[in-house]
Amino acid sequence: MENLVFQQSIFPRIFIQTKTAARIGMSKNRLPWKFQTCSAAVRFSGSDISDEDSLEKKTNLNGLPFRTLEAEITQETVDFFVSDAEGDPDRPSPGYSSVEQALAALRQRKFVIVVEEDVADGGAVEGNLVMAAAHASPEAVAFMIKHGSGIVSVGMAGDDLERLQLPLMSKEDDASSSPLFTVTVDVKAGTSSGVSASDRAKTVLALASTQSRAEDFRRPGHVFPLKYTVGGVLRRVGHTEASVDLVMLAGLHPVSILSTIVDKEDGSIASLDALKTIASDHGIPIISITDIIRYRRKREKVVERTAVSRLPTKWGLFQAHCYRSKLDGIEHIAIVKGEIGNGQDVLVRVHSECLTGDIFGSRRCDCGNQLDLAMQLIEQAGRGVVVYLRGHEGRGIGLGHKLQAYNLQDKGHDTVEANLELGFAADAREYGIGAQILRDIGVHTMRLMTNNPAKFSGLKGYGLAVVGRVPVMTPITEDNKQYLETKRLKMGHVYGSDLQGSMTEFFRTNRDGEEKDM
Repeated sequence: MENLVFQQSIFPRIFIQTKTAARIGMSKNRLPWKFQTCSAAVRFSGSDISDEDSLEKKTNLNGLPFRTLEAEITQETVDFFVSDAEGDPDRPSPGYSSVEQALAALRQRKFVIVVEEDVADGGAVEGNLVMAAAHASPEAVAFMIKHGSGIVSVGMAGDDLERLQLPLMSKEDDASSSPLFTVTVDVKAGTSSGVSASDRAKTVLALASTQSRAEDFRRPGHVFPLKYTVGGVLRRVGHTEASVDLVMLAGLHPVSILSTIVDKEDGSIASLDALKTIASDHGIPIISITDIIRYRRKREKVVERTAVSRLPTKWGLFQAHCYRSKLDGIEHIAIVKGEIGNGQDVLVRVHSECLTGDIFGSRRCDCGNQLDLAMQLIEQAGRGVVVYLRGHEGRGIGLGHKLQAYNLQDKGHDTVEANLELGFAADAREYGIGAQILRDIGVHTMRLMTNNPAKFSGLKGYGLAVVGRVPVMTPITEDNKQYLETKRLKMGHVYGSDLQGSMTEFFRTNRDGEEKDM
């Protein structure tokens, strides 16, 4: 039986049997990896595979044991791609109103429905009724209570919350990707129990007033202030940020009132069809958070390039571009190879900082190996970009919390369960900064090196098109196999290729006109 043998240090003796692997076209002189239109689902252990397809234990070039990787042909994952051309960022997504229509409605003291689609959760949606808090009325609050969850929230900037002495309900919430609720309040003047639509409208107006003081409110109460993340939807994709951004873009005082819309029959989160029905019945614009991101991205720049330097590395000669975020001051780096030119069909890796994996070679994850592979492939291609995003440690939870998550994993939790146990989202990263860096470098369409579908949706809205995915295949070890399997099963990661054509497309000819070998 024939075998393919990857001899590189990044693919140390990974055997793929041609009988069971995706069909691969071979060449005598090089390894083109011609995958047909399929995806490859990785099998890691035990009951998932037959004896014939079992994972043989091998030893890599460093003498460390790991299991070999095999793949079986599965249906192509079409939704993995964001393949549309850039178009006009002001053009609304199909079935939605434009941002300008929403802004006009807000200025006219009307509602807007704001929709967030969770790609990682199978396309689940959540829609919120949104209005400028300064325009709150008993009738408006009653409408929100009738169609919403009954919880009336107010999106506010951190400075206003500090002025009114409204701390977060939980100190740990500030590091979470979940909505940031403060203690609840009722305004004292002119209210009774605080629960009626009239009382809650008065509380919302008081929260929106710059003249209000901390002593004007009772705690706890019936209105739920929410802390707005500086930078809005360009920093955190959530209804709080979207609602405040819209109010600000409408030229109004940046305090919003919002409530989640629920199904009138069973109280579940309303479906997109139900949201559109409410919008149609009541003449309310319905917009997507993705469109708000596109609208702001067209008009604002939240990173600035501070330095460019020649960077010789063990892989080859690159240019290092340093970028500083205007949102939080964090510095990020882009490693660029060759001339980006017209920005089309650029090989790109957006890599999240992992100190333990990238620097210390931790075998709990595959981060260091992925970075090494990305640098090697871009060097061989002669053109490409690695964007290294700092502040993404532990999928956005921070170094200390990541180490705590490791302890939980040692007690039997998987990587997703550990993050949730610590009060964080399974993945708290966002890729808006990386997208703006790519745009500044001149990238327009890319072949993205990733196994993670969330990176596709994370780049959507920034005028970037993903025209192909390059799998980032690294050794599976005894230490990381459960981690990788959890990412596949619970986070939708795809291990294998859904590329059409040959991998040699990525390896441009060198200056002498000779194709570079793998």
